[in-house]
Amino acid sequence: MQKHSPPTKPENIAAIATAHGRGGIGIVRVSGHNLLELAEHIVGRQLSPRNATHTAFSDADGTHIDEGIAIYFPAPHSYTGEDVLELQGHGGSAVLQLVLQRCLESGARLAQPGEFTQRAYLNDKLDLAQAESVADLIDATTTQAARSAMRSLQGDFSKSIHQLVAQLIDLRMLTEAMLDFPEEELDALDANKRNFKLSKITEELDKVLSLAQQGSLLRDGAQVVLIGQPNVGKSSLLNRLSGEDIALVSDIPGTTRDVIRQSIQINGVPLHIIDTAGLRESQDKVEIMGIERTRATTERADVILLMLDARNKINSDDEKILNSLPQKIPRLHIFNKSDLLQDGAPQAVVNKNESHIYLSAKTGAGLDQLREKLLSLIGWHNEGGVFMARERHIRALLSAQKHLLQAAQEVAQSELFAEELRLAQENLNSITGEFGSDDLLGEIFSRFCIGK
Repeated sequence: MQKHSPPTKPENIAAIATAHGRGGIGIVRVSGHNLLELAEHIVGRQLSPRNATHTAFSDADGTHIDEGIAIYFPAPHSYTGEDVLELQGHGGSAVLQLVLQRCLESGARLAQPGEFTQRAYLNDKLDLAQAESVADLIDATTTQAARSAMRSLQGDFSKSIHQLVAQLIDLRMLTEAMLDFPEEELDALDANKRNFKLSKITEELDKVLSLAQQGSLLRDGAQVVLIGQPNVGKSSLLNRLSGEDIALVSDIPGTTRDVIRQSIQINGVPLHIIDTAGLRESQDKVEIMGIERTRATTERADVILLMLDARNKINSDDEKILNSLPQKIPRLHIFNKSDLLQDGAPQAVVNKNESHIYLSAKTGAGLDQLREKLLSLIGWHNEGGVFMARERHIRALLSAQKHLLQAAQEVAQSELFAEELRLAQENLNSITGEFGSDDLLGEIFSRFCIGK
């Protein structure tokens, strides 16, 4: 479906654009048409475009509500592409509500979540990937994530997608020109050109997918589950990684009876560490419930850290835990309490199939090696130019990659080859919003805050 056009004269919308609560400054934003008239109702004077005007904000009877700065941005040179009015006053909740109410009385309606950015998209001020990055920039919890979201907002991600689409269009044009000729009459030069172009597009798509997957990690983080028998030091490790006493630590087995979650970051990458109840045979109903939650949590993990006591060999109870873990999820064996070994900690074992790391949650020895290995297991490799990406972007890129691979298998069947290229392009177009459904747009923008 092609991108929609907004109404010729959309309704005026208004919302508080700053966070709720007390603050030095608060902003009420209005977007729509003929806002000079609306502004005059509130500030009692004509505003010059793009000039900050110190003025009073008045109620209908002329009573001053607040005073601050009014700025008028005429269409199309504004965030939304429409007339935009910003009233910047004091940041108290009550006064901002009074200013907002005055805007509503003057003909605006309350904006829906994300409606300002949705209008920016509909007015071609942003494409869909850029629009989503606005919310990602606001929600960024690490400096790495904020920088990546800013790159997407500035259009780096969209530019990469547009370049891929342009190359696909070029290849589709060549393919259509070749459709009129049987395979045996094809010029060898055209066939070689077709194959080269397909190979180049596939290679470029792989690079974009890699950057997007890194951006997805920055946005969503990874779920890391600590699992093992009671008293092996899971809670101590969680506390050490987070730098806080999040979980109770005790020599009494079964102290942790429910999952405890704590978010940390390693080199700017967010990780959600989950401490779980120790796995053992128990008659305690509450502890049994915690153990069941532990097993359910491991099914949703990105990485499983199996905690073991460095002083002991892997025993039958540990083997039971190992055999119960999902085989598809990467796991790392952590031998804790290495500070209690008389001969010192053995060298870590790291290979393709299995990794053993010796550390001490008590002293912190071996934690740097654990952090490095965790980043490796979740697939982080710190590429330059990472841009923020969402799950739907990753799915679209993977689908486009699949169609390109299928196209390579169909080079002898020009019609099928052309169709695979068309489907690949359609998936890429969905990222920037060239094609999309109203349901998709509604889902995306409903997750924004009210004033964006």
